[in-house]
Amino acid sequence: MTNTPIVPYIEGDSIGPEIWQATKNVVDTALELTYGGAKKIEWLEVLAGGKAFDQTGEWLPDETVTAIQKHKLAIKGPLNTPIGGGIRSLNVALRQTLDLYACVRPVRYFKGVPSPLKEPEKTEMTIFRENTEDVYAGIEFAAGSDEAKQLSDFLENTLGVTKIRFPETSSLGIKPISKEGSERLVKSAMDYAVAQELTRVTLVHKGNIMKFTEGGFKNWGYDMIEQDYPQAFTMNQYKKIAAENGEQAAEDALATARNEKKIVVDDVIADNLLQQILLYPEKFQVIATTNLNGDYISDALAAQVGGIGISPGANINYQSGHAIFEATHGTAPDIAGKGYANPCSLLLSATMLLDHLGWYEASQKITAAIEAAIEQKIVTKDFAQALGIQEVSTSQFADELIKLMK
Repeated sequence: MTNTPIVPYIEGDSIGPEIWQATKNVVDTALELTYGGAKKIEWLEVLAGGKAFDQTGEWLPDETVTAIQKHKLAIKGPLNTPIGGGIRSLNVALRQTLDLYACVRPVRYFKGVPSPLKEPEKTEMTIFRENTEDVYAGIEFAAGSDEAKQLSDFLENTLGVTKIRFPETSSLGIKPISKEGSERLVKSAMDYAVAQELTRVTLVHKGNIMKFTEGGFKNWGYDMIEQDYPQAFTMNQYKKIAAENGEQAAEDALATARNEKKIVVDDVIADNLLQQILLYPEKFQVIATTNLNGDYISDALAAQVGGIGISPGANINYQSGHAIFEATHGTAPDIAGKGYANPCSLLLSATMLLDHLGWYEASQKITAAIEAAIEQKIVTKDFAQALGIQEVSTSQFADELIKLMK
């Protein structure tokens, strides 16, 4: 990667331009302060969402996808999705088109952020959510449609399915989860754990009910890890040792693995995990999970540390190198143009982009400034209301970060 990469950006709809301008100002300043011009980003605007539709008549122009394919990396604000037709979701369309199979959501607490938890600082983990299969495949048919009737007939008459309780009025969906898709997602989580010198990865699934899709995800993940990661010890291996040599032998093997700082890989049922991340969040470091589970888990964890307004995210294909870093919240049209928007989600996503480039010093400078600003109660309206203090505007917050970095 060059020291002056061209990075396409989509400013986003409604509050998008405000948080993008704040983010750009902070990132450009951090790079200048850190590297003195030796490293900088050449920003290239590309269009998607409402601005794209207004200018081109298309919600996602081919030129936008082509630019991201060419330059590998991009950053985007929140996008509206057309109502009543067109693309089901612009975010999903970008992820599917570029095969950005890993949705990566780091979650941590910033001291001073209002949280519903007594000890939110115990929540620090990274979620790897499969991003192209499961419900994101978008395979569903409306009740009463010819397609739903044909599928229902096929299931009942050819496959002998008898558990569609109301076939005439049921909408039907198909949930594809593949061995290849599961393995590459789990591999990205494992590689992250290795790189960060972490010691626990958890596979989250609903394999107790869906044996071949969610259960497949778990089993394929364990099999791949046991074959490719000698630095890992899985609870699948624990169970095998216990079955062959007894529970004490398995406990001894687990203790040895922990002493050797191996990555202990376990699995948890999704609904159980949603309980455990409230009760014992400190137990988890890296979570690898299927698409729908990951959606619930990511937002639940974001709420524990202050909400999606401060939650970053990235969509990455670790094989091709393509990645889009994005604000994880919506467009918030009700506050657009008022200076109320919190730019932290997009800002922290930008730090993920910098980390992806290997520009860790600049990334840490931004993160440290955000920590200091929040601790000094320099916050936007969302946090200010919860804390009962005076807020700063979106642009003022960016200006304060720049002062703190200097």
